Amino acid sequence: METIKIYLENMFMNLPNTPEVYKAKQELLQMMEDKYQELKSEGKTENEAIGIVISEFGNLDEIAKDLGIETCVEHAVPEGKKLSLEEAKEYIQDMGHAATGIALGVMFLIISFVGPIVADAFADAGMKEDLTDMVGAVSLFLMWALGIGIIIYTNIKKSKWDKMQHENYVTEFSTTEYIQRQWEVYKQSYATTKTLGVVLCIISFIPAIVLDAVHSTYITDSMGGAGLFLFVGVGVFLLISSESRKGSYMRLLGLNDPKSVGGKYTVDQKKNHQPKNPVLRAILSVYWPTVTCIYLIYSFLTFNWHISWIIFVIAGVIQMFLNNLEGEES
Repeated sequence: METIKIYLENMFMNLPNTPEVYKAKQELLQMMEDKYQELKSEGKTENEAIGIVISEFGNLDEIAKDLGIETCVEHAVPEGKKLSLEEAKEYIQDMGHAATGIALGVMFLIISFVGPIVADAFADAGMKEDLTDMVGAVSLFLMWALGIGIIIYTNIKKSKWDKMQHENYVTEFSTTEYIQRQWEVYKQSYATTKTLGVVLCIISFIPAIVLDAVHSTYITDSMGGAGLFLFVGVGVFLLISSESRKGSYMRLLGLNDPKSVGGKYTVDQKKNHQPKNPVLRAILSVYWPTVTCIYLIYSFLTFNWHISWIIFVIAGVIQMFLNNLEGEES
């Protein structure tokens, strides 16, 4: 019987999501169930009963007039390319890896300043300055190389899914149900990871306060600054990875036209307008976590909280400019 329900959902997925269509779908489901039970009572096997039901009721064009939805069938949403269940699973897995990769790259860029800060502290403590300068510079550029390299590699790896930005893909009922179940499973992890990321960014100044209270020296002040970058780096890593994973589920759940029956499988569906330019898309994917990181670092290093909020105003204007480059609205 579940096979019949799935078949019915796929029959109606491109029709407008109206009360008339919903009523017709329920009526047809009842007729199919009645016929199925009748065939079963006659001794038909399950497969035989399903085959007969589908052959009798499975052509919507033939029964649309009887159901009173002939006009709706004529104005059905154009059928898109179907994203299979296996492709959906692969997409979720690939986007999960990409989320980790981009988050890791950004984290390396943020914590790249830890090396020079620590090296400078050791130089002040009496270590050979040429050596500490070299170590600080090497660690800085090494972190930059790692961060940028990982981001570029990740974007190249996930570029195979750019086709979803240019082609009209849809998901069938069973595929959408699977995606929704996976999203429900991930929700708790998403909430925990995002919360932890925010907390780490907020408490990133605590190492500096503690070290300053215990024993304030140039070295402890430097270590406090290094701790700030480490906390913020890990926090931003958690924020980017969790938001990117969530975005992959929302993109899949938003493939079907929201005005169609297929677009109403779940309550979480939302059309995501993404820039076509891969570089711009990569920038916007980490834009606000990076802005938040800059805001926190600047504020905690200068304590200019009374003016640092302007960073968000400037960032908002810049994002509008970036969105307008491709005519997209956020």
